[in-house]
Amino acid sequence: MARFEHLLARSGLSAPFGSGPLGKWIARQKWFYAPSLLNFGYALRTTIASLIALGIALWWELGSPQWAPLTVWMIAQGSRGKSLAKARWHMFGMVVGTFVAFTLVAAAPQQPLLFILLLAASIGALCFIGTLLPGPASMANYRMHGMRASGFTVSIISLDGISDPEHIFQITMARVTYITLGIVCETVISSLFQFRLNERARNRLADNYIVAMKPTANTLGALLGGDKDVLRTSAEMMTTLAGLGDQIEFAEIEMGRHGHEGDHARAALSGVAALFSRGLDLSALMDDPATYGPYWRALAARSRTFLLSLPERLRDPDEFTAVMTELRDLRATSRVDAATCLAREMEMVTNPPVNVAQETVITREGQALHVLGDMLDELRKSLAQFDASRNPPAHDHFHYPIQTWRDWRQATGNSLRASVSMFVAGVIWITTGWPQGLFFLMFVGIINSLFSTLETPAVATRAFLHGTICVIVVSTFMAFIVMPAITTYEMMALCFIPVMMIGGLAFSNPATILGAVAYNLFLTILISPFNDERMLDEVTFFNTAMPLFLTMAFCMWMYRVFLPLDPDGVRWNMRAQILLMLRKLARSRYPLMSHDVIGVSIERMVRLLNTVGGRRGPVIDAYLHGVLSGMTVGLAILNLRAVLERGALPSAAARDVQEMLVRMAQFTGRYGGHYGRTERATSGAVAALVRLEQSETNLSQRVEILRALASLRVIAAELSNNRLFFDASSPYLDPVFS
Repeated sequence: MARFEHLLARSGLSAPFGSGPLGKWIARQKWFYAPSLLNFGYALRTTIASLIALGIALWWELGSPQWAPLTVWMIAQGSRGKSLAKARWHMFGMVVGTFVAFTLVAAAPQQPLLFILLLAASIGALCFIGTLLPGPASMANYRMHGMRASGFTVSIISLDGISDPEHIFQITMARVTYITLGIVCETVISSLFQFRLNERARNRLADNYIVAMKPTANTLGALLGGDKDVLRTSAEMMTTLAGLGDQIEFAEIEMGRHGHEGDHARAALSGVAALFSRGLDLSALMDDPATYGPYWRALAARSRTFLLSLPERLRDPDEFTAVMTELRDLRATSRVDAATCLAREMEMVTNPPVNVAQETVITREGQALHVLGDMLDELRKSLAQFDASRNPPAHDHFHYPIQTWRDWRQATGNSLRASVSMFVAGVIWITTGWPQGLFFLMFVGIINSLFSTLETPAVATRAFLHGTICVIVVSTFMAFIVMPAITTYEMMALCFIPVMMIGGLAFSNPATILGAVAYNLFLTILISPFNDERMLDEVTFFNTAMPLFLTMAFCMWMYRVFLPLDPDGVRWNMRAQILLMLRKLARSRYPLMSHDVIGVSIERMVRLLNTVGGRRGPVIDAYLHGVLSGMTVGLAILNLRAVLERGALPSAAARDVQEMLVRMAQFTGRYGGHYGRTERATSGAVAALVRLEQSETNLSQRVEILRALASLRVIAAELSNNRLFFDASSPYLDPVFS
């Protein structure tokens, strides 16, 4: 392969293939001519598993053997944990889909319109449930895939059974046999390619944490170095945490259910997110120049040095004790310095007259030291969980559940999109009397089940259409040139290997993954190998390929016409949801916990990036900044409520904080004045507590006032700096609303 690149370079395509269009195109195809060992291994083992499944199906003389290798390609993934997770949920989805399909055929055996209505409702209901299951709307978490598999199973069983309802049981058992055979073959073969699985899973948990910690530590180090805006441009760190959190579940599957390493790893990653939120609080306080006193500068410099060296030190398990010792010293210093500032304040207020300017400077520095100490404490908790995931304690019963944030609006939209698409396709079949209409409807059901729950189904189906065109071309060559000359299974398998390997390698390349899914799923469907016949009839091939192509075009069109993705509308609704969350945090009897606020904010950032395919721009950057700001305000509200619940605030200060929360509970910004009222209420509470703090001589009450003041200052800074985002009467850079 190196020689191939060298020859291309000598021909004028340097670095390594030149800077021209041809050179760039060749460089993008490296997934094909120079795949990594991991990607090549995935393609090879999946090809072997699919051919074994096909061979067994032919040996058993099953009626439609092509469904077995299709199932293999549906569940095969790059790691053992992913494959097992997807296989498990695919099996669950198959069972659910089988019962639904059986019920549909039994309920409407001679009533096609009623059957179409029930089928559309069933696919829509499965998409609705799938959207509400834990995990993002991507294919990274396979609970949702269970519902996709249910829709797939409903389509292939019910549409075969409705044309022959008297044999629905035999049809159902045949389809279940194909799917189960594919799952078993893929699971068994993939297990043979895994070595030191438990050890590699543990190492991956540690590596994921270090990957998450490195940009976080660097960003917080830059913050402590004086870059107050660095956190506002680092939203990718939070979205990375969501992806790494999904990987923990797969590592747990590979390690088995004997320990709680995954729970500790989830808690450790949650600690990284909490660390980031403390950094946001600190950046809001650092806007005040009075923060930069001598104690702060010294501790910030030490903490910055520690954070920048932390990721590399975590790679060495023997260094962990020294890391925790140094962190303990930093936390102790922060507490001592904050206490020193507090003592100086108490000395000033107990010996009037008070130098207000000097007292204000000391107060600001003490608050920043206190928040920095909280940030270091969050880091200690996160590192302790990280160590427990790497070295699980004996008799461990720790549990940290997977968090779920349900979007009912999105689930309803996904359900309607799938249902209406299925119904329109069914009406086309009924009204035209198209002989191949069942194939068309079946493929529509499969596509709706797979893509209706995605953030951008129209974009996904366009890539799927490209893959469909490729597989039709390859299948035409295989069906008419290769297959007629084959008389034994062994020769057929040899001919399938190169075309299947191409699909496997393409699936391993992120840029071609969706097209590769279509290629891998429909390759054996179009070629349709059987024991006693080959697809020699051009009409038969055309009657399979044309419904498939028309299905992709139809679904792509439907996703653009009916409830299409509106990025501006998604962002507008997201802002409304953030305002609603802030109102609920201020008034709800049982508000969200801090980790819930962080988690739902991360989900919003992920969805923002998904709606634009990861492409950033001024509008997306502004909204990411706004989501971070909403998370910061939400956490500060929770801190204020915690201060009130402790009951140690003076009555006057508690009244001021309560009045501010009452105003926040009405925070809509929809009628112009509410935003200004909330901002003024917050500034008024800050001014009132500052006056109380300057004369408070009770130490415990002074500490509580300072804690409330820190949170109020964070809220005031965010409301002032992000007025355009929080004021919902403003279109906030969205040209469609301006």
